[in-house]
Amino acid sequence: MSTNHPIVDAAHARYSTKAFDPSKKISDADFVQLLEVIRLSPSSVNSQPWHFIVSCIDEGKARIAKGTMEYNQPKVINASHVVVYCAKTDIDDDYLEKLIEQEDKDGRFVDDSAKTTVKNTRAMFTGIHINELKDVPTWFEKQVYLNMGTLLLAAGAMGLDAVPLEGIHADVLDKEFGLPEKGFRAVAVVSLGYRSEDDFNAKLPKSRLSLDEIFTTI
Repeated sequence: MSTNHPIVDAAHARYSTKAFDPSKKISDADFVQLLEVIRLSPSSVNSQPWHFIVSCIDEGKARIAKGTMEYNQPKVINASHVVVYCAKTDIDDDYLEKLIEQEDKDGRFVDDSAKTTVKNTRAMFTGIHINELKDVPTWFEKQVYLNMGTLLLAAGAMGLDAVPLEGIHADVLDKEFGLPEKGFRAVAVVSLGYRSEDDFNAKLPKSRLSLDEIFTTI
């Protein structure tokens, strides 16, 4: 009899937490691991077009809650930790140079030719989004959502609870944290912690469309 891989078990077990237990806190050691998961998330051409505002203190969570819709505020206030996901609004040569130099520092290139190839390839793809598709903010937002999915699965694998929140007032968060001046905009919020015993959603079975419905094998 076959058994699921642990990551599949985590995918089955995780769910969108509707109520957190404010008395339960994620340990510093565990949250450091989550931060590393966020940092290591994939992004198109390794663009990493994001910034994250993180808080585990009441004052910080209250500031974030100001930018969420009323029904979502308890999910922020009662959570252990909250992450505001922010996307870059633009990209320029200085940022592209910053990326390539970090990759060089991290030993990604066997020689200068490899470095030049990566630099030119990234410039080509970013140029398509800047000059042809003209969709840089949308493209960057897609990368942010890749990151969010990575965090949600990692939290589940670590036995932590989480919920992604799009019920936010992005303009309020932008103003609260001065994001436009820094070249970012708020996209979503993720609350993390441990579920409350009163969370109705924890007791409901997971519901997804069947394999036959969503996959075509060719």
